[in-house]
Amino acid sequence: MEKHPYIDQLFIGKPKTLGDPNAKKHMDKEWTSGIFKEPALTPLWLGKEKLEGDGQADLKNHGGPEKAVLAYAANHYEEWQSELNNERIQAGAMGENFSVVGLDETNVCIGDIYEVGEALVQVSQPRQPCWKPARRFKIIDFALRIQKSGRTGWYFRVVKEGIVKNHDTIKLIERSYPEWTIARCNEIMHSKKDDLDSAAKLATCEHLAANWKETLTKRLKGESKSIDSRVYGPNKEEIK
Repeated sequence: MEKHPYIDQLFIGKPKTLGDPNAKKHMDKEWTSGIFKEPALTPLWLGKEKLEGDGQADLKNHGGPEKAVLAYAANHYEEWQSELNNERIQAGAMGENFSVVGLDETNVCIGDIYEVGEALVQVSQPRQPCWKPARRFKIIDFALRIQKSGRTGWYFRVVKEGIVKNHDTIKLIERSYPEWTIARCNEIMHSKKDDLDSAAKLATCEHLAANWKETLTKRLKGESKSIDSRVYGPNKEEIK
């Protein structure tokens, strides 16, 4: 019997403020983030916007109905540890809520609906990494490394609220767009920006999050925006 993918660990955490406002190095200065998640040992209620006990510091770019849950493949961490020679980069390090086994960017598609515990969740978009993992691990180009690797993780919106817990199976209920894997979406957004035909098709995908549709639509109009503020943020001062 084929085994379903499952949640290896649930992670939650409220925003924390770290660093020293008077630090000379920008990477050491004060900052606030919800990236610091801890394993949840008990079942949790998954609501429309977040897991019970979770929180985000930057509500403009994180959280909300389209980003209610961040999922990340547990097996990616062996690759990060090996590539960066850093064993501290373990499950939960990316700020994910679901550390999953059996799913990754190559076999998860936009619009997929999964049954997880009592809840139903739907894939809304790939994660676009920001500067906060870089600040956490003092690797200034970490966001770009994540983006280029394709090991970004992805977000779920919540179709049906309910209780979820560690080791719940993640059962595929519906797949509307098998062509739009997270890996393919990442390619179109980041490494194949000149493929406007694919960008136009992806922008019409019914279940793709609105902010991704907006970015792709602007690209088709010839409008572009620097990603520096996202991938470097205030860390960029460190390399000036």
